[in-house]
Amino acid sequence: MKRLFLATALLASLAGGAQKKAANNPKLFAATITAADLKKHLYIIAGPEMEGRETATAGQRKAAAYIENHFRQLGLEPAPGGSYQQEFQVYQDSLTGARLEVNGQSFAIDKEFSPVTSANISGTFRFSEVVLLPSDTTVVKNADLTGRLVIMYGPANMGRIVSSTLINTLRAKGVAAVLTTAGNFPRNAGNRTGAQSIYSFRRTIAPQQYAVSEGVARAITGADFDSLKANSLTAPKVVMANVLLETQKSTRALPSTNVLGVVSGSDLKDEYLFVTAHYDHLGKRGDSVIYYGADDDGSGTVGVLEMAEAFMLAKKAGRGPRRSIVFMAVSGEEKGLWGSEYYSEHPLFPLEKTTADLNIDMIGRSDEKRPGDTTNYIYIVGDDKVSSELKPISEAANNQYTKLELDYKFNDPADPNRIYFRSDHYNFARKGVPIIFYYDGMLGADYHKPTDTPDKINYPLAARRAQLVFYTAWEMANRNAMLKRDLGIPKSQR
Repeated sequence: MKRLFLATALLASLAGGAQKKAANNPKLFAATITAADLKKHLYIIAGPEMEGRETATAGQRKAAAYIENHFRQLGLEPAPGGSYQQEFQVYQDSLTGARLEVNGQSFAIDKEFSPVTSANISGTFRFSEVVLLPSDTTVVKNADLTGRLVIMYGPANMGRIVSSTLINTLRAKGVAAVLTTAGNFPRNAGNRTGAQSIYSFRRTIAPQQYAVSEGVARAITGADFDSLKANSLTAPKVVMANVLLETQKSTRALPSTNVLGVVSGSDLKDEYLFVTAHYDHLGKRGDSVIYYGADDDGSGTVGVLEMAEAFMLAKKAGRGPRRSIVFMAVSGEEKGLWGSEYYSEHPLFPLEKTTADLNIDMIGRSDEKRPGDTTNYIYIVGDDKVSSELKPISEAANNQYTKLELDYKFNDPADPNRIYFRSDHYNFARKGVPIIFYYDGMLGADYHKPTDTPDKINYPLAARRAQLVFYTAWEMANRNAMLKRDLGIPKSQR
């Protein structure tokens, strides 16, 4: 009813002698992006039925269906091929079996050893020598470890087998397998499910990784165990032992999707502007703990829904955009920007004809540590990169309409938070597409916690921020030329 009423009212306002002036006024349509509508959508998107929207889960699929249905009801067109959803596969391993033997003696999984499901590949490995290593990166860098099995001692409470920095060093040295000794055995049966990935084939294979008990370590090292435990080795030491390591896994392919809806343009319809946000979050733990993700990034997602409605109202009122606008909600962001990476490698619209991506990730809360007014600002990232025309357009839209404080605190790619590389806009930028990223900076107690809930959102502030994106999109979709690509692209070091 709202859409029919507004469309009728807007069409009426365009009648008569004021038609041309009213038609060129985006305020009429921006005003339809309201706090009440954002709240209505967010209590559904970030509600318990969506189960935290973790990628490749039933909750994520429910959220995708809700977004698609909204696009359909508004009258947005699907992507080429006739679908509103672009599917990509997520691969997940499960441990089906594991063995560890030392000189013919078998040890029990979870009681005396535990494989790292996500790191290991299926296979059986037999070693006749083991290299004892101190947990010293300098010693590791200088050692000849190609194709070797190594063992080192780690703290009893370590969450990972070895740090990512050390495992990368071991990988670079060509280590075949790593045993890390820890004192927390026996332990409860570990999670037999490995981490998800969008890669069914790997560029490189990491060393096989196992946590082992002190009993396993003693069986391998004998009299050298005390030196290993005390980490008093000053150089690698080779001991003779026949060690069998085996991991068996199965792999499932799980579907996930990006959801797209298109407001078709007029004379420049073969050029495209993207407005994006990620709709996935962290899912749930057990049967009762839900990570709702209201701000991250339910707030951006519902902003996209409201902007799509505003542009469709403009189109029905005879003021549709010249360029086509693609509204895309992506999944897999929390896993590592998977959905936007997949889109950037399998674009449904030519990237060279994509004038810009306006990406929204968290616009519903305030950074309480920010100096000054925390109720009238937005962090802006990326507007001075790729295209020199981005920043003037962004600032002009804000100065004319929303008058938010544009804060560039996180804009430097060298900033330790690395925000420029941490959301979906980067997968457009690395392909040469100009981007602006909108962000509230909420890194406080509720970030990635079950307490990021819809009741904590500042809906009027979220509406003003979404309106800024709308006004910026309005200009980019209707200007004569695509944005120039005359600046460099910062490179991620991850």
